[in-house]
Amino acid sequence: MEYSSKKKIGRIVLVIAAHPDDEVIGCAGAIARHVDCGDIVHVIFMTNGVDSRGIHLNNEHTRNKSSENACNLLGVSSVIKFNFPDNKMDVIPLLDIVKKIESQILNISPTIVYTHHIGDLNIDHQITHKAVMTACRPQPNFCIKEIYSFEVLSSTEWQTPVVTPFTPNVFIDISKYSKIKIEALKAYGEEMNQPPHSRSIANIMCLSSLRGNSIGVNYAEAFTLIRMIR
Repeated sequence: MEYSSKKKIGRIVLVIAAHPDDEVIGCAGAIARHVDCGDIVHVIFMTNGVDSRGIHLNNEHTRNKSSENACNLLGVSSVIKFNFPDNKMDVIPLLDIVKKIESQILNISPTIVYTHHIGDLNIDHQITHKAVMTACRPQPNFCIKEIYSFEVLSSTEWQTPVVTPFTPNVFIDISKYSKIKIEALKAYGEEMNQPPHSRSIANIMCLSSLRGNSIGVNYAEAFTLIRMIR
């Protein structure tokens, strides 16, 4: 069998996150691994993550700087910000949100999409998932072939138990990228809490350790495969 000596062309990956820091908590290791493999990763933030806090001008500047630093650390190629109202995405017509996502999909033409779990407690996570799935309807010649949902501590595990639980069936070994995930989490230092708290760097890495040890590696991130077209 003959093999081409040409370097494999990287895939295009799109991460769609409700708030800046969700992308790092949910899939920083996967992002770093994609980039290391030569893939191109783009990130969409649906909200600025601070509107619901009242006086937020300084918070918004800090959050923007944090997201810039984190995405640079991970090697993200571009960041798109929609600036929908934080924790109020349910007041926006779903069609308006879908159209914004569709326009970026048309522009970026990703093959792989990562986004939130439908059963998260946070309303913005739920709406983001619904909008992504609507925008990613599998039509003829559609670019997206794989869709995964990630877990975000302090939202995924805090939902009412009877609501759709997060049941991972895809695990990505991020042992090689655990340090860069920690550094990206540190970039969002103002959003992190001290243990014992679900949204602490220590707990997030404990989850990565748990996910990893469950498949025989040191660290992993877990995902639910929503759709794969081969």
